[in-house]
Amino acid sequence: MRSIAAICAIVALFPLSVQAAVYPGDVDVIGVVRSDTVQAGDSLVELARRYDVGFNEIAAANPTLDPFVPTPGATVTVPTGWIVPREVAPRSIVINISEMRLYYAFRAKDTRLLVTFPIGIGSEGADTPSGSYRVVEKLIAPYWHVPPSVKKEKPYLPPVVPPGPDNPLGSHALRLSAEAILIHGTNKPWGVGRRVSHGCIRLYPEDIPQLFRLIKVGTTVRVVREPVKVGVTAGRVYIEVHQDDEAQVDYLEEASRLLADRRLLERVDPAKLNAAIMEKRGVLVDVTVTEGSKK
Repeated sequence: MRSIAAICAIVALFPLSVQAAVYPGDVDVIGVVRSDTVQAGDSLVELARRYDVGFNEIAAANPTLDPFVPTPGATVTVPTGWIVPREVAPRSIVINISEMRLYYAFRAKDTRLLVTFPIGIGSEGADTPSGSYRVVEKLIAPYWHVPPSVKKEKPYLPPVVPPGPDNPLGSHALRLSAEAILIHGTNKPWGVGRRVSHGCIRLYPEDIPQLFRLIKVGTTVRVVREPVKVGVTAGRVYIEVHQDDEAQVDYLEEASRLLADRRLLERVDPAKLNAAIMEKRGVLVDVTVTEGSKK
């Protein structure tokens, strides 16, 4: 009952049209994987935003579909279920570069809760840096001071862009202790779930106000790479594997280590585990051994 009351209190912070999905903060797995049917004129870009997932998530989950012109009537896997990253801790933001997703754990009415949002990150050569930071400033209707690197690419830009539709920072921004790194909104929502920024972290325009309301100056921010995650829910063992070439890990070795650390190896079907690692679709996969399947 305390969890229900706490979730209701947080939901009340947001307008009904943009309620945040609030999850219990003391579980391994949150949300559920859904499906939808492609309608004429749909693309995975629109479907991703409709379900608050990033373009990378929905494209990886549906490798046989053309992301821009999917076949009408086709079934789309919507990856709205996630294993909570290991680094998540109360009153902290964790940004998992491998899945391009942000998690924020907090307490309300003595109950641990969690929200999560898809993000866009730095492009190749302007990578979002891993490490530990703090939120040092909260900005509403921020001005964009054009960085020299961007000015070199686009010399026609003014030194400062005021708030408005041409401002790439969107409606709200959180400045981090890392120089020139912000968590902010965007005027190009198609970039969420892609490597398109100059190092900053972008959220959908409807997501950034929700995160902004919850965050306080001083909040810890951890930027990590967790391409492999494991979790248990309802007695079943799940794995979530994301393609991240820059992580430089042996996926099978990493999965085996994580499962061994939690004493879960004997509960896992090796064939299911290998298939999930080979596919790297970034969706929850049940790898629990079934009777007679493990030799």
